[in-house]
Amino acid sequence: MVIEAVYHRPKMNWAYAYDGKTVHLRIRTKRGDVKKVFAYAGDKYAWERTSEYVKMTILTRDALFDYWEVAIQPPFRRLRYGFKLQSGKEQLWLTEQGFHKKEPSDSAGMFEYPFLNPADILTPPAWVKDAVFYQIFPERFANGDPSIDPANVEPWGGKPTTTNFFGGDLLGVIQHLDHLTQLGITAIYFTPLFEATTNHKYDTRDYLKVDSQFGTNEILKQLVDECHKRGIRVLLDAVFNHCGETFPPFVDVMEKGAASPYSDWFHVKDWTLRTQDGIPTYETFAFEPIMPKLNTENAEVKAYLLEVAEFWIKDIGIDGWRLDVANEVDHRFWRLFHDKVKCINPEAYILGEIWHDSMMWLQGDQFDAVMNYPFTNAVLDFVTTGKLDGAGFAHAVGSLLASYPQQANESAFNLLDSHDTPRLLNQCGEDKRRMKLAALLQFTFPGTPCIYYGDEVGMSGGVDPDCRLCMEWDASLQDRDLFEFYRGLITLRKRYEALRTGALRFLYAKPGDARLVLERVNENEHLLIFVNASRRSAQLSVKLHSERSWRDALGGEATASPVGGKLQVKLPPYGFAVLRAE
Repeated sequence: MVIEAVYHRPKMNWAYAYDGKTVHLRIRTKRGDVKKVFAYAGDKYAWERTSEYVKMTILTRDALFDYWEVAIQPPFRRLRYGFKLQSGKEQLWLTEQGFHKKEPSDSAGMFEYPFLNPADILTPPAWVKDAVFYQIFPERFANGDPSIDPANVEPWGGKPTTTNFFGGDLLGVIQHLDHLTQLGITAIYFTPLFEATTNHKYDTRDYLKVDSQFGTNEILKQLVDECHKRGIRVLLDAVFNHCGETFPPFVDVMEKGAASPYSDWFHVKDWTLRTQDGIPTYETFAFEPIMPKLNTENAEVKAYLLEVAEFWIKDIGIDGWRLDVANEVDHRFWRLFHDKVKCINPEAYILGEIWHDSMMWLQGDQFDAVMNYPFTNAVLDFVTTGKLDGAGFAHAVGSLLASYPQQANESAFNLLDSHDTPRLLNQCGEDKRRMKLAALLQFTFPGTPCIYYGDEVGMSGGVDPDCRLCMEWDASLQDRDLFEFYRGLITLRKRYEALRTGALRFLYAKPGDARLVLERVNENEHLLIFVNASRRSAQLSVKLHSERSWRDALGGEATASPVGGKLQVKLPPYGFAVLRAE
């Protein structure tokens, strides 16, 4: 055995509570090197009576490693454990003290999960893993009340720039909720709604007031109530890393300098506040002078922002927050934020915008989930750019799933495009076959999928600001076939629980091959997803281990037939099939 490849830590994604009764243990070994792994586990105060060997299975794998997992329910909420690894005649035990050639004689020196404390468990709201999100950029979705348009508003549907306005508002959203209901949407994520000067509103002036361009706090309350009547949750954007240059405390600092009572609300390097060689003399988001960074270690700043978090959940009834630039705010503040929000509404969803490994924020005391950009990149690199072949995609996904606890994967925010990226259709080279294939992977993967407004009717667009086009409401210009496809995907995901919480395995994923077969399975359901990401027709087959019959679950273009103990599927270019066992 290659023991240098073996890894385990008694914390984070390697040993964690999945719920109030269950602990998940994981261990890593070199891919294909170890044939069997057992957890040797029991209660430290009753080791002789409770210890046992429990077989582990491979959760997932990537290019280098196998990741083994087992779920254990400690009888007394405590767990001491080690691992037994076997490869042929060779066997080793691993404890916190290292590797051993003989079974440990007692539990001293083993790994520990000291106690299963409910307060330490990452517990995302149960509704999230069943949700289908829809992202709305409010300024570009629908103009429902022209009387509140900005003075310089342009005709709807014009070319977007970084500074122009088209009059989208909250009443417009209310007027088009039927569109979302018909599609099957159960949650909306709004980019910022609070008073600000820009069209994107990430430069907040007043955190307690809806921008007059969008309406009023009362209109937002009406919108939230109308959404709730339809079973739609509402998520707002919390821009707490920074504010806008028109935020009154920052205006005061600009006027009075170090003498301002708000001087410690910001990170000032030089009290002659200015921008020199493109870099402000105060900390900002990126180097944007209109977005000064807030000092979230300041007691007054913390109190103010926590009041904001409370107000919109308690008074307006929103269902959670998406946290902008979440990784640049200190962890202590996010812990206070988490406790404040969960105290008001334990079912509120706290979603962090983080583009990299996020385990430090997903330990039960900060966020419920993060925006799953590693998944985004894997899908796009497989379907659109060809940077990943089938094996590369499986490896990327395997590494990602192993990086987080199961409940974090089940509640991850899976997006393929947003206001920050080119639109999906644009990234697919305007090829709707590729777009559908990417969306299929999104909707059959663990986590909650999110559709960027307009994707469902065929809208395209390049990098910002082109990705922020006005929503197309002319039915004659909408792609209704694409709309029906998305509606079918949503129906599929809602119908089969295995797509939301079942195990995921790759039955076929090879180097140099753009084909895949994925399996999603739980105790009651078994689905196979066949994928052809190449521009040529292809055939795929998998072994059948039972006499069960298989039926088309989605209505794809593939044909399937059992042949000699195998299920054989023919796929067109960029084609797919979803089959369910009966």
